[in-house]
Amino acid sequence: MVRTLYTKLAVILTLLFGLVALLFVLLLSQATERYQQEVAQKLNATLARDIVSERLLFRDGGIDNAALEQLFHVLMVINPRVELYLLDTEGRILAFSAPPGKVLRELVDLAPVQRFLSGDYIPPLRGDDPRSLERHKVFSAAPIDVDGRRVGYLYVILAGEQYDSVTQMLADSYVIKRNVLLSLVVVVFALLAGLLLFALLTRRLRQLMRAVEDFQLAGFSGVLPPGRRNGDEIERLTCSINAMAERIAGQVQRLQETDSQRRELVANVSHDLRTPLASLQGYLETLRIKGDDLGREEKLHYLEVAHRHCRHLGRLVEELFDLARLDANEVQPALEPFSLPELVQDVVHKFELRAGQREVTLLACYDADLPFVVGDIALIERVMDNLIENALRHTPAGGSVTVAVQPVGETLAVQVIDTGSGIPAEDLPYIFERFYQSDKMRTRGGAGLGLAIARRIVELHGRTIRAASSSGRGTTFAFDLPVQMAG
Repeated sequence: MVRTLYTKLAVILTLLFGLVALLFVLLLSQATERYQQEVAQKLNATLARDIVSERLLFRDGGIDNAALEQLFHVLMVINPRVELYLLDTEGRILAFSAPPGKVLRELVDLAPVQRFLSGDYIPPLRGDDPRSLERHKVFSAAPIDVDGRRVGYLYVILAGEQYDSVTQMLADSYVIKRNVLLSLVVVVFALLAGLLLFALLTRRLRQLMRAVEDFQLAGFSGVLPPGRRNGDEIERLTCSINAMAERIAGQVQRLQETDSQRRELVANVSHDLRTPLASLQGYLETLRIKGDDLGREEKLHYLEVAHRHCRHLGRLVEELFDLARLDANEVQPALEPFSLPELVQDVVHKFELRAGQREVTLLACYDADLPFVVGDIALIERVMDNLIENALRHTPAGGSVTVAVQPVGETLAVQVIDTGSGIPAEDLPYIFERFYQSDKMRTRGGAGLGLAIARRIVELHGRTIRAASSSGRGTTFAFDLPVQMAG
């Protein structure tokens, strides 16, 4: 059985209406019973008094049996629902009109009788039913006085045994049966209307559910039905699900792209590791096999090449390790004020020899008396190392690399500007991705991790790194750091 929301609502509504219908029938039956008793008591309130005033029930200090028998016979013919009981002043039953063996009480409580005679009561007022030790019924009562002396009471039960059952009362009343039937029809109609209303209200939920299921089966792609932010709860829920679906679809797409990049990463790492390893292994194998036949200069050449490949491997492994630590948030910047121009000058001085070997002019450009900035000096030095090394690698002989520092608002901006070959427009959005290298970039060495490390370090400082380039016109990398506030 499919436990849908509509099914649950339908079951709950059916049970609720069934309970309401049952309570209505019970309340109707009780109200009808009390109403009939109230009417019977009001209409027959003087019945006992009229009988006592017209008939002498006591004669010569005792009961007039002949008068009682005649009275019982007349009343049974006229109104068989009425039962007469002759009580003494203590409430003991002296005579009655009921069949023999039906009367179970010997004594009737006179407290309700006294209340009835005083008139201080709200009908229906019930008294003891002599035919039962538990039931109470409406009655009429009158005192019996002889020669100014009270000798007893006439106690008249107005609803006899044949109306003890509420079911019997309902069965014998056409009006009550019709009203109950009409009420049940109204309840059934209201139930059907409620079920139809629930079906209409849950229809959009079912449509939304099917759309979400289709979205899931389609691999979290596709379009969900639109909603309105100012609509009802279902439409606002639709808007929220749409926003969530768009985010999920974007995340799925990014995961797919990341997975593709991971596969490419494995291929790139394999390539970048395999090439120097193969060269290193080849030169060392040559030295091991032909070491005795090689001259001193050849041995030094082979060792120098092997050493260069070892440094390349060491740098690649170090970059992988650093990037892993940065991604795992194991590196937190130790923020402190420092002089950015001095750091630029030191880094430029460090690369001057390499720039001279490549016949590239390396310049530092900044104004005097620039304020201190706040950052991790070691990490910022690593950023500039990577940017300058990248610029030197892509700048041909005769070109230049300039590291400029200039104030921009409450920050100092650092720019690394080269006159190299530039970056193609289709590659520019991806240059900060791990191991991303275009074919042109790959031929010039490097593992494609330097820029990814630089971006992650700048992000740890709460800043962003930017790149601007056009093919054949050089590239500019820029980032900024906040100035130390006075005081």
